[in-house]
Amino acid sequence: MPIRLLLDENLSERLVRTLAARFPDVRHVRTLGLGGATDLHLWDLALQDRCVLVTKDEDFVTLSVVRGAPPKVVWLNVGNAGTGAITTFLLDSADAIVQFVAHPEAGFLALGFGPLSG
Repeated sequence: MPIRLLLDENLSERLVRTLAARFPDVRHVRTLGLGGATDLHLWDLALQDRCVLVTKDEDFVTLSVVRGAPPKVVWLNVGNAGTGAITTFLLDSADAIVQFVAHPEAGFLALGFGPLSG
């Protein structure tokens, strides 16, 4: 089953085009008309549509801990990195994302350029 990614609005819509070769079923909340939607609304959408939520918003990690998976969450702790750097980083992390999605008990995956801060 292909991995379906849902990109949060704190990520660029341009990522859809650049990630599509590796993750063909990638969507962005703004292109779905959901810009400004609450975290809970996006959580429910990801759950309903069986998406992996990709975000820079640490609140989704908290939701993952409190509510459990699904949906699974990929949290990008990358600061103010530009779209090009995030694209490269996600493509370089693609195997880790695939392994994470396949893991039956994992709820969130924290990915970052360096030491995590919080």
